[in-house]
Amino acid sequence: MITSIKGTLVSATPLHAIVELNGFGYEVNIPLTSAEKLPAAGTEVKLHTHVIYREDAQTLYGFATIADRDFFRLMIDHVTGIGPKSALGIMSRLSVESLESAIRSGDIGLLAKCPGIGKKTAERLVVELKSKVELPSGGAKNNTQATSLSNAAPVSSHRDAISALVALGYKTPDADAAIRQAALALGASASTEALIKKALS
Repeated sequence: MITSIKGTLVSATPLHAIVELNGFGYEVNIPLTSAEKLPAAGTEVKLHTHVIYREDAQTLYGFATIADRDFFRLMIDHVTGIGPKSALGIMSRLSVESLESAIRSGDIGLLAKCPGIGKKTAERLVVELKSKVELPSGGAKNNTQATSLSNAAPVSSHRDAISALVALGYKTPDADAAIRQAALALGASASTEALIKKALS
């Protein structure tokens, strides 16, 4: 199993990246939330990967963080009706922090707004993943889920900042996108207050 790829980023679009390694160019399917974190073309990049092997194809999926990759795996392995393409669409619409929060709170309406996801599939997401995204007693995720190799803000700050923007009247997907951009600009140590101020500036 190929769990990561590290090489030169040749080019990228919102849903694909070409990474050159040892003379080979690898096409990697990525969600928009990972594309936002990519460096400039011509520089080194590392993506955490999941490979799907089929008789007629070998498809490589890449993510900016281990947590993102693991959430992708959760969806395609445990939710009936969600394949890799649908999972990428969901993760392109909302960050993992927002998706986990929606699943924990049973926010079917928000999940159903993701591309290719209707109400029934959104309900399955909640039913089949809720127990897997619940915070253990003590309030902390396990180390694998919490690991982030990107410049994203800590999960709690990210989630709290999104909630604050929603309270101010933002739609959740718009709040999520604004806080993601603020986190990229401010770095991993940014507080909830700093993220909100940056998003509103």
